[in-house]
Amino acid sequence: MTPWLVVGLGNPGPQYARNRHNVGQMVVEELARRAGASFTSHRSRAQVADVRLGVLPGGAPGPRAVLAVPRSYMNVSGGPVASLAQYLQVPAERVLVVHDELDIPFAQVRLKTGGGEGGHNGLRSISSALGTRDYSRVRVGIGRPPGRQDPADYVLKDFAPRERDELAWLVDASADAVEMVVRDGVLAAQQRFHAPG
Repeated sequence: MTPWLVVGLGNPGPQYARNRHNVGQMVVEELARRAGASFTSHRSRAQVADVRLGVLPGGAPGPRAVLAVPRSYMNVSGGPVASLAQYLQVPAERVLVVHDELDIPFAQVRLKTGGGEGGHNGLRSISSALGTRDYSRVRVGIGRPPGRQDPADYVLKDFAPRERDELAWLVDASADAVEMVVRDGVLAAQQRFHAPG
């Protein structure tokens, strides 16, 4: 069975590790932690971990997935993602990208397949490298910057103190969303995570 390729977007290096822009990477690291897996370097310029995600009814391990964190900067994520997809022979419909989303309020999780990139340079790079937008996304809401702050500066700052209390919950919920997409499909996950309240 073809694995899923689950990509957590962010920028490499400790100075970026806790930035809003790196929340996708935080989610994929949480998935690896849940699976008891460690990342190893892959020639595609990514850190990867081969895991089973979640648990099926009856207690069997969930579907196979390769978790990936590109070692490139966000704006050129597409090269490592396309290289890994080709290496693993994973079609676009089994690629799931976890990323920060300015247009979704902080601490909300939304899912979609295909569509535009909403000005997100990491997604734009992936769409270009894959030659399609028909991959799935777990969109982790970080909200819009306050006042007139430049969005480009906002995403490269760490979460505010008042947000940090909820950040662990948000990463956890986003990891749950990834597991549900891989196990049950995007539609089922949308019905759960898009429900009001």
